Amino acid sequence: MIDNCLGAQRSRKIQRTLRHCKVTILCLVLTLVVLRGTIGAGKFGTPGQDFVEIRDHLYYRKQGEPHRVLKEVQTTSSDNHDGADTNAGTNNYNEFDINKILIDEEPDVPKRDPNAPYSLGPGISDWDEQRSRWLQENPNYPNFIGPNKPRVLLVTGSSPKPCENPVGDHYLLKSIKNKIDYCRLHGIEIFYNMALLDAEMAGFWAKLPLIRKLLLSHPEVEFLWWMDSDAMFTDMAFEVPWERYKDSNFVMHGWNEMVYDQKNWIGLNTGSFLLRNGQWALDILDAWAPMGPKGKIREEAGKVLTRELKNRPVFEADDQSAMVYLLATQREKWGDKVYLENSYYLHGYWGILVDRYEEMIENYHPGLGDHRWPLVTHFVGCKPCGKFGDYSVERCLKQMDRAFNFGDNQILQIYGFTHKSLASRRVKRVRNETSNPLEVKDELGLLHPAFKAVKVSAS
Repeated sequence: MIDNCLGAQRSRKIQRTLRHCKVTILCLVLTLVVLRGTIGAGKFGTPGQDFVEIRDHLYYRKQGEPHRVLKEVQTTSSDNHDGADTNAGTNNYNEFDINKILIDEEPDVPKRDPNAPYSLGPGISDWDEQRSRWLQENPNYPNFIGPNKPRVLLVTGSSPKPCENPVGDHYLLKSIKNKIDYCRLHGIEIFYNMALLDAEMAGFWAKLPLIRKLLLSHPEVEFLWWMDSDAMFTDMAFEVPWERYKDSNFVMHGWNEMVYDQKNWIGLNTGSFLLRNGQWALDILDAWAPMGPKGKIREEAGKVLTRELKNRPVFEADDQSAMVYLLATQREKWGDKVYLENSYYLHGYWGILVDRYEEMIENYHPGLGDHRWPLVTHFVGCKPCGKFGDYSVERCLKQMDRAFNFGDNQILQIYGFTHKSLASRRVKRVRNETSNPLEVKDELGLLHPAFKAVKVSAS
């Protein structure tokens, strides 16, 4: 009948339109069902409630970030009117007072008698025997992991509190990343400390109680390598010549004539040193520590050091000056087992190295460890974690970035990348991708060093 009244072609158009309307209505119904199940009024909601919920949801989405911030401000204001902590509900880390959660309890031990001699711990006189017996009873933990390859524990750390300036913690992170990279490549274990084990030995001296504790707790470790947090590895390919120290117990960067003849307070550096685990190490720690307790003892010891050592400024006793004084005045007791190393940079002063990095890249290569490509660059006097240093903040931070990138390039090149410049955080590709990645040469031998290989007996 419709065909007779309207014509066949017009009738088909109307039928097609009706079918489309049915599909559209069906889709709308399904959409409402889904919305009701996700943001609707709940299992027992009414259509009217659903409509309100959907409207509010869409309105909230439209408002976006300003709506959320307004809600937070209203909530915070309400809390303040109720007498709550002004920082209790904030989501803004810059506004939060970190001291509210960094609460140090009062010490629960009586203060030490300042007139009594200081000690790092109970006296031990047979550590070599105890350690030798332990190594025999635990053959799975040898103190040498290969021929002339001692088991080494690198120890570093920082204060248990955040740095006094925001950027300091970022540079501490860079520094520990740098050390982890070197240790991973050279089979060295690493220990990062953030605890002050002895309140008397704060500042310069905090390392001594920690070192003693680690030596006694890890008899399997042959050498402990102390490294300050403001020192970075800048030669990732250099392997310490361990065989050279087979008759030595203490290795520091320094010069014999400056220490023993001139008694110069900068004749050696204690920011990066190697200490062999044994009774001798415990003995020299016990001899080193008495100048360290803070307060009157440290102040009086500082006067002695300034009087006895060449060119030393007037300030309280520090561990480096104390070691120079100890060796210079008791050479016959300690000198035979101390190796003052200067053929490579176990410690390299940043002020004479960092500006020459481009020259090093152009003329030399990693693996030398000396003035041509220093093993360690040490930022003495920069103090990035403190409020004040001995040098310009801008200069220190720029040079620390350059040192980090200089070392990091040696890691990135393994994977075909490098920093765009020593001043840049960004990287660029320096090697094209290949469908045969195992054919790429490991030029520095860092990706698969020899010590990682395991000898398998033929069967």
